[in-house]
Amino acid sequence: MAIEVKVPVLPESVSDATIATWHKKPGDAVKRDENLVDLETDKVVLEVPAPADGVLKEIRFDSGATVTSQQVLAILEEGAAAAAAAPAAKAAEPAKTEASKAAAAPASAPAKSGDLSPAGQRVATENKLDPSQVAGSGRDGRVTKEDLVNFMRTGSPAATPAPAAPAAKPTPGARPEERVAMTRMRSKIAERLMQSKNSIAMLTSFNEINLAKVSAMRKELGEQFEKANGIKLGFMSFFVKAACEALKRHPIINSSVDGSDIIYHGYQDISVAVSTDKGLVTPVLRDAQNMGFAEIEKAIAGYAKKAREGGLTLDDLQGGTFTITNGGTFGSLFSTPIVNPPQSAILGMHTIKERAIVENGQVVAAPMMYVAISYDHRIIDGKDAVLFLVDIKNQLENPQRMLLGM
Repeated sequence: MAIEVKVPVLPESVSDATIATWHKKPGDAVKRDENLVDLETDKVVLEVPAPADGVLKEIRFDSGATVTSQQVLAILEEGAAAAAAAPAAKAAEPAKTEASKAAAAPASAPAKSGDLSPAGQRVATENKLDPSQVAGSGRDGRVTKEDLVNFMRTGSPAATPAPAAPAAKPTPGARPEERVAMTRMRSKIAERLMQSKNSIAMLTSFNEINLAKVSAMRKELGEQFEKANGIKLGFMSFFVKAACEALKRHPIINSSVDGSDIIYHGYQDISVAVSTDKGLVTPVLRDAQNMGFAEIEKAIAGYAKKAREGGLTLDDLQGGTFTITNGGTFGSLFSTPIVNPPQSAILGMHTIKERAIVENGQVVAAPMMYVAISYDHRIIDGKDAVLFLVDIKNQLENPQRMLLGM
């Protein structure tokens, strides 16, 4: 029985997706739940699993094509017999002679520009490429976006570049360049950053925090905490808890703008910035105000693992009332984070440095961190932002306050 493989239902905030990579080709045997194709949206890469055992009979869209919710991507011939038929057919196929291979060559002939997918057409137009000079690796010899990118990199008309020759020494005075189209995710990040810059009256305030007591608590209780919960006690859980308590006392920081209205959120859904190879994503700790330290650490670790493996879902990234980003993991000492609309504020953490400070009239070394809050000055006054940041500072310099909700 033939089964249609469709694009998953996309949320309202995501209008379409781009086919990133097909992991199977027509005639391949597949197993139920095996990943057939990756779809790249503005936020995440979605995997489309096989709905049953069988053989992939037909692929409707090549890599680089834009598809919408519930569109048919491929046709799968269901059944264990069908799954077994493909390998058997391949085994029974007589070996091709050089002549027969040559006769089959027209199937991979270069495609015309009209055969390109929208993404491929865009790459060809922007880079002034002639698709007829590029051999296609797609269905029926169609030229894909990847073929065009490979052509720009190698200068070869072959869809699959030949094995690289031993690296030669760079020519003196050479000024190499490479042009690569942005991914959907990177394009969306750029769009949202410009949206934030152009639509928000953004201002940033700074402070510094002495993390000596938090560090001492981690050192004293870290081993017991890990044994009891199976997760290390990090700094991020302290900042999330402090932010939740401060947001309760300064609700304007936890609000958002909707037209001429201000929406006050009676809960704290904290977006935590996580870096991936494709860009920064912000999965959400929902109802973080009700989470304990161990729950926060486990949730963040789970999101980081899913991000590395490309397993984040759209639900993981939807919503969020306030964001925390930690540039300190990469060594950043000072920065001005950018607000993530429709949120109105973002807290920036930075690297911890031992610095000389004056404490009770004595100069001592202490683990200090600069922190920043960027905020939408249309609805948040400087006073509110500064008091919020001071609240965060007071809690982290006296962590017992945080534990007591003070």
